[in-house]
Amino acid sequence: MISGFATHEGTKKFLENSGITPLNFKQIHNLVLSNVGIGTYLGEANEKTDELVKNAIKQSVLSGINVIDTAINYRAQKAERSVGKAISELINEGKITRDQIFISTKNGYITNDADVKQEFWEYIKNEYTQKGVIKEGDVSSGYHCMTTAYLADQLERSLKNLGLDCVDLLYLHNAVEGQIKDVSKEKFLENLKSVFELYEQKRKQDKIKFYGMATWECFRVSNDNPQYLSLQDTVELARKVGGENHGFRFIQLPFNMYYDQALLAKNQILDGRPVSLLESAVKLNIGVFTSVPLMQGRLLVPGAMPEFNDLKPSLRALQFIRSSPGVLAPLVGQKSPEHVSENLEIMKIPPMPEDEFIALVKKLTS
Repeated sequence: MISGFATHEGTKKFLENSGITPLNFKQIHNLVLSNVGIGTYLGEANEKTDELVKNAIKQSVLSGINVIDTAINYRAQKAERSVGKAISELINEGKITRDQIFISTKNGYITNDADVKQEFWEYIKNEYTQKGVIKEGDVSSGYHCMTTAYLADQLERSLKNLGLDCVDLLYLHNAVEGQIKDVSKEKFLENLKSVFELYEQKRKQDKIKFYGMATWECFRVSNDNPQYLSLQDTVELARKVGGENHGFRFIQLPFNMYYDQALLAKNQILDGRPVSLLESAVKLNIGVFTSVPLMQGRLLVPGAMPEFNDLKPSLRALQFIRSSPGVLAPLVGQKSPEHVSENLEIMKIPPMPEDEFIALVKKLTS
């Protein structure tokens, strides 16, 4: 198991060694993080994809990216193992040290293990129900479980898959979305408090440094939607559980030129006034990572996005997202060496200055 975690000194050294302009890194919570990250969501659960993902991570890190995102259910635990192999090889080759890279994973969904040749529910029964990790009624209709027994079990498996003693960021994965059809909002918030208590305990044990929520709908929908969650209330809940030094410091949500609610919808209330999710996050000092930057390729077809800055579609999509005030980094799922090379051309140019970005948004929304 690799010990350590991302630190200010390590991430600063990563930037210095990368040869990339400091404008392509952002500082938050005493860390220096690249403004593009690599995601590991899609792909077949086979050895060929394992190798592609491992190599894509290595290529990305060597091209100046120190943010890596995964989840235990991605490719039925194989995505985490690919990340673990990539990190281990990079460290053994002397290319990086553990303190230079920021690794996040997620748990909450019920997952099997692609390396264990068992039918899905047979695996769940053998690994969880028979061992008392999951009881009847624990799993929602959305294949989601947020009991502390299950989440604690999943963290241990994630650490083992990754080969790490400590993960920099642990997200509760699509919790509202996976639970709200089955429980009331009051019950959900009660359960969320228990999860935050567990995560604070795991911080004290040095198994995680920070925690957050990886989401799909809850921070983007209007406040009359059953899935809605107030970011300010969520931060307040973490403060009640963990005090001023609580670990709830990051969220993840979809954001691109099509899913633009985080930037344009004033659906959050902050100190009594409506603001956008990104403005709320800035004021509350919450780092925002974003998913589906290319809408799984749909934004790359001609005419899908407005043109600006003479950039090819993939770079235009990434430039828009990472230039949005309040966004730390879009997380790009990439496997083939050609796609990695193309996407990482973005690291050769700085993000748009804020005034230029605001002018572009005004032009696009007028």
